[in-house]
Amino acid sequence: MRLGIVGCGLAGGKRAAAAVQGSHRVVTVCDRDAARAERLAATVGAKAVRDWREVIGADLDMVIVATSHDTLAEISIAAVSAGKHVLVEKPAARTHAEAEALRDAAARHGRLVKVGFNHRYHPGLLEAYKMVREGAIGPLMFIRARYGHGGRVGYEKEWRCVPEVSGGGELVDQGSHLIDLARWFLGELRLDYGAAVTCFWDALVDDNCFLALRGPRGEMAWLHASWSEWKNLFSFEIYGRSGKLAVEGLGGSYGSERLTWHRMLPQMGPPETTVQEYDSPDLSWARELEEFVAAIGENRRPAGDMDDAVALHALIRDIYRRNTR
Repeated sequence: MRLGIVGCGLAGGKRAAAAVQGSHRVVTVCDRDAARAERLAATVGAKAVRDWREVIGADLDMVIVATSHDTLAEISIAAVSAGKHVLVEKPAARTHAEAEALRDAAARHGRLVKVGFNHRYHPGLLEAYKMVREGAIGPLMFIRARYGHGGRVGYEKEWRCVPEVSGGGELVDQGSHLIDLARWFLGELRLDYGAAVTCFWDALVDDNCFLALRGPRGEMAWLHASWSEWKNLFSFEIYGRSGKLAVEGLGGSYGSERLTWHRMLPQMGPPETTVQEYDSPDLSWARELEEFVAAIGENRRPAGDMDDAVALHALIRDIYRRNTR
C-alpha cells in the first residue's frame, strides 16, 4: 500500500513505524511543524510537506489522519472525496454531527474508513475476546473497566483541554477507548448513567468520567476514565456466569500486559486461575493496519469503522447533554 500520514506526533510516528513493519510505502508525511514532519520523513524515506492538501492530492491508496481532533473529520472527508481509504485516529471527529458527515462521505464515495481503536489489537484483549466468543466464561453479565493517567505539568494548557479543539475532555480521550471496548464485547449500549466531572485540572473540560452503560440483554458496563489517576492504570474485567477474565496493563508505563482467567468451580469457592503475561513490544498498531489492509483487499467492513465511531459519539453526546442540564 502507498500511504500518506497527516500529523507527525506520537500517534503519527507509531502509524509510520507500523507501515514500515508491514512493508508498506510511506510516500508523504505532513505536519504544521515543518521540523517534526522532516524528522518523521527521514525515518521512513518519505517526502515532508506542511499542507495536508498535498497529501490528499498525492498518488496514494490510504491516508492516515493523526491530527488534533478539530481537523480529523475535515481531512478525512477530503481524503475519501479524493478516492483514498482512510485510517483516522479515534474519536474520528469532535462531535456526533462531524462523525455522521464523515461516515456519509465515505459511503457516498465508496471508500473505507477505519477508526484508530488500536486497543482492540492488544494481545490480552484479543485473546479475551476469542475466549468470550468460545464460551470460556459463559454468558456475559457485566464489564468493569478503569483507564487513567496523571497528566503532566501544564496539561491544562494543552490542546486536549481546549473544548473547541478536542470536543471534550477525558471522556473523549481515554473514555473513548473504554466505550469502544465495551461495545466490542457487549454490542450496542445505551446510557443509564454518565458523569463527566472536573476534579483536579483547572480546565474547561472534564478530567474524570464515570459511566454506566447497558447492553442489549441487560449486561452492564461500569467504566471510569481519569486524568488524575497519578499512577498510570489500565484494567478491563469481563464477568461471565462461569468465570472472569481480567486484562491489566498495556506495556510501558501502564505495566506489563497480563490476562488472568478465573474459572468458577462447580462447588464455587476460590476459582482456578491461569495467568498469561505478554512481554513483547506493542504490536497493536501494526495489527490494526494489517486488518484494515485486509478489509480493503476483501472489500469488507473493517473492525472499528465509522458506524462504531458514530455510535460512540452518540453516547458521548448524551453524556455531555446530561451533564449540562
